[in-house]
Amino acid sequence: MQNEGETGLSRRDLLSLVGTVAGSAAMYQAMTSLGFASESTYNGPIKLEGDTKGASVLVLGAGLAGMTAALELRAAGYKVQVLEFNSRPGGRNWTLRGGDSFTELGGATQTCGFEDGLYLNPGPWRIPYHHRAVLDYCKRLGVTLEPFIQLNHNALLHGSNAFDGKPQRIRDIKTDFQGHVSELLAKVTQQSKLDEAVSVEDREILLQALRSWGALDQNYAYKANLISADYRGYAKPPGGGLGAAPIAGEPVKLSDILQSRLWRYLQSFALHQFQATMFQPTGGMDMIGKAFAREVGDLIQYDAKVTRIQQNDGGVTVSYVNAKTPATPQLAQADWCVCTIPLSILSQIQIDIGPRMKAAIDAVPYASSVKIGLQFKRRFWEEDEAIYGGISYTDLPIRQISYPSSGFNRSGRGVLLGAYVFEGANAYEFTSMAPADRVARAVDLGARIHPQYRAEFENGIAVAWHRVPFTLGCAGSWTEKMRDEHYDNLCQIDGRIVLAGEHASYIPAWQEGAILSSLNAITRLHERVVRT
Repeated sequence: MQNEGETGLSRRDLLSLVGTVAGSAAMYQAMTSLGFASESTYNGPIKLEGDTKGASVLVLGAGLAGMTAALELRAAGYKVQVLEFNSRPGGRNWTLRGGDSFTELGGATQTCGFEDGLYLNPGPWRIPYHHRAVLDYCKRLGVTLEPFIQLNHNALLHGSNAFDGKPQRIRDIKTDFQGHVSELLAKVTQQSKLDEAVSVEDREILLQALRSWGALDQNYAYKANLISADYRGYAKPPGGGLGAAPIAGEPVKLSDILQSRLWRYLQSFALHQFQATMFQPTGGMDMIGKAFAREVGDLIQYDAKVTRIQQNDGGVTVSYVNAKTPATPQLAQADWCVCTIPLSILSQIQIDIGPRMKAAIDAVPYASSVKIGLQFKRRFWEEDEAIYGGISYTDLPIRQISYPSSGFNRSGRGVLLGAYVFEGANAYEFTSMAPADRVARAVDLGARIHPQYRAEFENGIAVAWHRVPFTLGCAGSWTEKMRDEHYDNLCQIDGRIVLAGEHASYIPAWQEGAILSSLNAITRLHERVVRT
C-alpha cells in the first residue's frame, strides 16, 4: 500500500505530465489515444425513417443508453420492452438522498442519513458544455440545469510535504507560478534570446503581453505590489474609511512552487472536458434518469436480472429472474436486442455471440472509482473560508474535495464530496474497507485540509463502484492497444444483438458517450431492419 503522500502513475497522472511538459494539444492527442477525449459528435435528434415492419426490440438496461434506445425506437414504430436490474431507472445516473439504502457486494448495507434537500451523485456529477446530446435531451425532457463550478480560485491545493502541509489557495499558486514564468520569459525576451523565434516588432508586443498576463511591474518583475495583488488577492484587502488602504500579499517563491509540485493540479482547469461552462441538473443528477423514465417508464420491467441471452435466425430470447425473488425463471422475446449491460456484468452472462465480440466483452476492465459524501452541521467552507463551489485537490488518498454548486450562503447543514478517487491504488484501498471505515478515513484525511471536519461532521455515505452489484466498476477502462484489437468488434451487430453504453464509445465514463453509442447502435440496427 502506498504512503499518503505517494501516488502511482495512473493514466490521468500521465496526462497531467504530458500537459505540463508538452502543452494542451499534445495532451488532447494523448487523451484521444487513451479514450478520454470528450468532444461530442452530436448533430441533433436522429430520424429513424422507413418501414419497421412491426419489429420488436428488447433493450437490456434502463440506464441512459438503454432509455435513449427505448425512446427513439418506440418513436420510430418499434415494439419495445426494457429489462432493468434495479428497482429504479438511470443506472449509474444515480443520486443518493436521505433515507435511500443500497447493499454492496459482500452484503454491507448503507442508508443515507442526509438532511432533506441534500444529496450525493455517486456516478456522473457534471455535464460539459460540449456534451451536446446530454444537453439536448435535458432540453427535450424538461430537465432544469444550473452551473456546476469546476474552477474556484479560492479553493485549495494541498501537498502533504509542501508548505508544512498547509493548503494553498488555487489563486495564489496559479497567479504566482504564472507571474514567475512570465518574468523569466520577459528577461529572455529582453536579452534578445528569442530573436530566431520572435521578430523585433513582435518582441515588444510579447513583452506587453507578458506584463499583462503575468502581473509584472514596469521593470518586468513579479513581486509583492498592488499589480500582483489584483490577481492573487491581498494581505489586507481594500476597505472603507480610515485605514482602508490595501496591502499586497507576498508571492510564493518560484522554487517553493516547483518543489511543492502543486502546479501539476493547475492543468485540471485547462482540460477541454472541464472548461466552463459546466452544468448539473437542479436537485440531483438522477433528474435526467427520472425524466427519461417519465417518457418510457411504461416499457421498463424493474428488478429483472438477466441470466442468459440467446439468439437464432428468428429472434432473441432473454432469460431473467426477479432480482428480489429469483426462484422463478422468466423469458422475454423480441426480433432484436440492444444490450447496454456493463461489460463487467455481461462477461459473466451466457450469451450467444461470435468469438470476436465475446473476446471484446471479456477484454475491458472497469475503473475502481470511489466517492464519499459527507454531511456537516454547517457550510463551514463558505462561512469560514469563502469557498463557494469548486474543487480542492490534494495528494492525500481522498484526492479531491468538491463543494456544492447550489444552496449558496444558506444556513444549516451541507454536504461535501469528501473523496473522489477515480482509479489506482488509493481507489482499491478505499474499496477494501467497510463503508463506515471509508467514511471515517475520509473525515480523518479531510481534516488535514479543513480542521473544521472533526467538530462539524455528522454522517456520510461511501460508494465503491467495484462493489456496486449492477456494474462491478465505474466505467470501461480502455487502453489504446485494447481499442485497436477489440473496439470495432464490440460495436458490430452480431446477428440480432448490438451493444451500447459508455463502454462502446470514445467518451468512456461520461453520459455523452452512453447516449452517442446508443444513437449509433440503433441507427445501424434500424438500417438493417429496413433493408431486411
